[in-house]
Amino acid sequence: MKRILCAVAAALSVTAAFAWPDKPITLVVPFPPGGSTDLIARTLSGKMGEKLGGGATVVVDNKPGATGTIGATHVVRATPDGHTLFVSSLGPFVIAPHLFKVSYDALKDFDLITVVVQAPNVLVVPAASPRKSVAEVIAYQKANPGKMSFASSGNGSSDHLTAELFWQQTGTSGVHVPYKGGGPVMSDLLGNQVESSFMNINTAMPQIKAGKLRALAITSAKRSPLLPDVPTLEESGVKDANVQSWQAVAAPKGLPADVKKRVHDAIVTTFNDPTVTPKLLDLGFEVVLNTPEQFAAFQASEFARWQKLITSRGIKAD
Repeated sequence: MKRILCAVAAALSVTAAFAWPDKPITLVVPFPPGGSTDLIARTLSGKMGEKLGGGATVVVDNKPGATGTIGATHVVRATPDGHTLFVSSLGPFVIAPHLFKVSYDALKDFDLITVVVQAPNVLVVPAASPRKSVAEVIAYQKANPGKMSFASSGNGSSDHLTAELFWQQTGTSGVHVPYKGGGPVMSDLLGNQVESSFMNINTAMPQIKAGKLRALAITSAKRSPLLPDVPTLEESGVKDANVQSWQAVAAPKGLPADVKKRVHDAIVTTFNDPTVTPKLLDLGFEVVLNTPEQFAAFQASEFARWQKLITSRGIKAD
């Protein structure tokens, strides 16, 4: 009897996985429309149904708030059947849990699927800025500690933490000016209301190309083909300050193995599509598409790295 029951359970599991998806798939984005994470989710929603076949419907649901943790909480509480997926940047996965109490365990409550893309930040100043290199920024800060302003899209954002890492590694200090999103940062940079920012490359590129922002350094290990004349921080003498912002896909813990494989395969084929990949590269993204196991190891490393920085710098959520 026990063998029969096990066989029936296995058959039902296979049937359920085979039938998936049997209703719309929702991609939960924990930020407002228009940002990098929303772009990745909408790119996926436009192609994933086609890659899965069978007329699958894929929709994006923006649930912003609390540094991305409202959307994250919604996802971990959802049924792990593959119909609710989480498309997010690194914040809810590796940063927010160190800044305030969250109602989920970032390392245990998700079935990690893949890091889709990553992109470096770029240290930019307004075109009218007298500082034309990282060396000049460091020299100015050492002569004027705590005076040069560094804008960010919010407390605990990758641009904020990059600035903190920069100050730590150079023995300098500046003034962190947090905003509610990247749009206001750009407006005040262009208006010379703030002096600098470690912006995501895809956000900064249009204004760099237009000559309105000057790029001083990039936070990747190698120079970007989009900005071949801009040195890395390492080349500029700043060690151990490489930072990549990234977007990934996860699901509530307990996703059936067959469904997880189909989700991963659909994501990989979507972002390897010749109509998709070049557009992402042009925006400064690097396509990653790692395995769930590689994502788990990467998350653990990032979690520990940002925990150490946030603790040592005494960074607060507000």
